[in-house]
Amino acid sequence: MSEDNQTGLIRISDDVVSTIAGLAALETPGISGMSGGISEGLAKRLSGKNVQRGVSVEVGQVEAAIDLRVIVKYGSRIQDVCRDLQENVREAVENMTGLNVVEVNVKVEGVAFKEEETPEDPLRVK
Repeated sequence: MSEDNQTGLIRISDDVVSTIAGLAALETPGISGMSGGISEGLAKRLSGKNVQRGVSVEVGQVEAAIDLRVIVKYGSRIQDVCRDLQENVREAVENMTGLNVVEVNVKVEGVAFKEEETPEDPLRVK
């Protein structure tokens, strides 16, 4: 986003929008994490650039489109979680940047199972 005002130009980078979207996604109940995928890992190694894991954005002058790749917690209703995710991300990006978010696309790439609890160490003091 760039905006001309009386004192100069304001620009919001793609990385800023990606970070906002990623944090909003991780705060959504039912989301276990973001999925980076192979191509994103390769791009990060080749460019040396810090790519926001599981988030890609297209930012224009006044609009943004966001693609998310997520891992959902086992037992969650995927459709409900994804609807909440879309709303949370849209709200966070619009409120913080002033951009109009035209779409939030979600791709569920996995399901996270609850980690098995390890037996307690008998020598450990409670």
